[in-house]
Amino acid sequence: MAEQTLSVAVIGAGMAGRSHAYGYRQAGSVFDSEFPSVRLAAVADMNQELGRDTARRYGFEKVYGDWTEVAEDPEIDAVSIVVGNALHLPIARGLLEAGKHVLCEKPLAGTLEDAQAMVQLEKEYGQKTDRYGRPLITSVGYTVRRMPAINAIKEKITSGEFGPVTNFLSTYLCDYSCDENAPMSWRYKGGPGSGALGDLGSHVIDTGEYLNGPVTAVRGAVMDTIYKERHLPLGAVVGHGHVEVSDEVEPVENEDFLTFTCTFANGAVGTYTISRVAFGTPNSQTYHVVGPRAQASFDITKPAEFMYDDAQASAETRGQRRVLINSETPLYANSCAMDAPGVGWNYNDNFAIQARAFLEQVAGIESSLAPCGSFAEGLHTLEIIQAIAESANQGGREVSVG
Repeated sequence: MAEQTLSVAVIGAGMAGRSHAYGYRQAGSVFDSEFPSVRLAAVADMNQELGRDTARRYGFEKVYGDWTEVAEDPEIDAVSIVVGNALHLPIARGLLEAGKHVLCEKPLAGTLEDAQAMVQLEKEYGQKTDRYGRPLITSVGYTVRRMPAINAIKEKITSGEFGPVTNFLSTYLCDYSCDENAPMSWRYKGGPGSGALGDLGSHVIDTGEYLNGPVTAVRGAVMDTIYKERHLPLGAVVGHGHVEVSDEVEPVENEDFLTFTCTFANGAVGTYTISRVAFGTPNSQTYHVVGPRAQASFDITKPAEFMYDDAQASAETRGQRRVLINSETPLYANSCAMDAPGVGWNYNDNFAIQARAFLEQVAGIESSLAPCGSFAEGLHTLEIIQAIAESANQGGREVSVG
């Protein structure tokens, strides 16, 4: 067990920030008992009422009104950045300069240029250490990688049991922008690729690569925006929430929905549909892997199960079968208080596993968990996003990646 207590903080107290706070609180309760003591040091948000609420919910000691107070606090070791994408670079730079370990929410940055600068920070500060002499860790949060069902499918593919993958189909449909009276926020700024593609697509693109290897080319991209302008809010907007709006409007700068195809390193063809204006689907991710010897599918609204079909059964009873995650499923055993088949799984549990993996990296503990993604991996996702936007701008032309 590491000798020092790890002091953690979260910058951003909105929906995703609360998820990171929850993850840190729960990190010591999952998997092996050998884990350093975690001090829940601070939550920072310019909306201090929101910060106080998050701190109260998850047991954090302090509330700061500015991220710089986290950077200046000499007792804080590791920090999650969970704010608007355009703020990721300056905050990451400030934290690393102060000797803090960083876990940045996806997408890595608001622009490709900012992401490139963050990778340079990773190279520079990866050679430096924290107050205890531990190498500084720079990570990006891809929480879908922590789903047991996704890892069960990955295990089948990686082992060769699944056989060759020919097609990968994925959707991410949300309805948070369906209401034309929803207020303007940072989510609607930033140019093509920074809307539904950056917000939602970064998850499903990374998961596609997690299963199939790197994307090598994209093509056939189409993206558009339903509501071309939105009213400015009269109060603070938290997450996808609604507040009273003014008569003043500003243009929406990015896409509401899109579709594209791609090729993966394993030869599979990927087909993606992504939307933030899909009525009746608050948060729906689906994944379907197809090949000549097997097929598998996963729906994130049913997180404790996946569908699988192969030649194990005879022809008269063959068909997709429902598999409940169980003690043989990767990441499930000992991951929650009641890890029995049929009890269930919650997306919030992913944040506990992610926090544990990150803090084990920070503490230098040998771990059975895959490390969190690097800033370089976050940049790679943004390079794919740029290629998709370029394909759409050029009428669907194929654009190589890498």
